[in-house]
Amino acid sequence: MNKRHRCTQCLRPVKTCVCKHIQVVENLVPLIILQHPLEVYEAKNTGRLLHLCTKNSQIMEGEQFGDRLTELSESGSFREILLYPSEPEDALSRNSLLDTSAYALAHKPDDSRPFRLWILDATWRKSRKMLFLNPFLETMPRLSLDDCPASQYTIRKAHKKNQLSSLEASCYALQNLEANRVDYSPVLSAFAAFVAEQHTFLPSSQ
Repeated sequence: MNKRHRCTQCLRPVKTCVCKHIQVVENLVPLIILQHPLEVYEAKNTGRLLHLCTKNSQIMEGEQFGDRLTELSESGSFREILLYPSEPEDALSRNSLLDTSAYALAHKPDDSRPFRLWILDATWRKSRKMLFLNPFLETMPRLSLDDCPASQYTIRKAHKKNQLSSLEASCYALQNLEANRVDYSPVLSAFAAFVAEQHTFLPSSQ
């Protein structure tokens, strides 16, 4: 089979490489991106761009990670937190952070460790499966976002109201956890340029 040449950094076909859009910021809260295998080469995926734009991040590809996740956290140096909506009917909602304001999160008197943010880069259905397959994720407190700007992710259909791309959600979550000490507008600008370019590849509406 004749495979297209891919950029070794963004993993996209050279013709649609997004590296020209990359704008790096130094996030204070470390970021771990768990990317579902079906998203790795998805043209509309934003997880890889997010990783390339955040200096203090790592990306792991897979659906079931086994002991790798617990090994990452076994030092206990961080307060691990999962960016994921908490729903009343969800049995895991007991782990949710009810007050997600920046200072309420960052200055809990009983725990002075820095945060580390985890995100699931997957469709809604696949992210639910990843939670089920990785019990460690179910033990994490969750950060749920409210009152975010409208999504600019116009190249992919949202399945829930106010649904954001992985990149947008992560930027807003990091801003929250870092009390707005880091400017993520360069990353969001990179995202906007990526979305605009993707529109040029879509069939013209009749």
